[in-house]
Amino acid sequence: MFVFSSDQFAEAQKAHFANLFALTNTAFDGFQKLAELNLQAVKSNLAESQENVQAALSGGDLKDVFSAQGKFAQPAADKALAYARHVYEIASATQAELTKTVEAQYEQHNRSVQTFVDTFVKNAPAGSEALTALLQQTVAAANNTYESVQKASKQAAETVKSNIEASTAAATGAVQQSARRAVKA
Repeated sequence: MFVFSSDQFAEAQKAHFANLFALTNTAFDGFQKLAELNLQAVKSNLAESQENVQAALSGGDLKDVFSAQGKFAQPAADKALAYARHVYEIASATQAELTKTVEAQYEQHNRSVQTFVDTFVKNAPAGSEALTALLQQTVAAANNTYESVQKASKQAAETVKSNIEASTAAATGAVQQSARRAVKA
């Protein structure tokens, strides 16, 4: 009969901790990229705000001030959309890396379970055919469920991506239209 040794247990624990640290590092890298993006955005906004205020205040009359504001609307909207795209790219890349790590961990776990089941079936006593068949069916059902969930997750991610792209396109059109109206006014 198959016996789970202390060495195998220790190796399994090491693998689990290595995977935990890999996931943690990936999540932290994503967080760090978002923090860097936010710091860059704040720094850029401060500099641009200063320039915009100076440009608006240097106008000779009220019409010049409103004209200057209209010129700032489109670039600001474009930068906001670019920021949103960067956030989405960072989140997507982090999610993809996390998914890759989890899938690798699942595949390793699945191989271990399959090895255990194969060893169990090979060494099972006579008369336990029903139990071994049930064990094999359970493993197959779990694998099918995982594959279904994985496919549904990928479809959901693609739907979110296409919705974000459609929203970005719509927002870009609306901002451009508003900027044209502001310049005309």
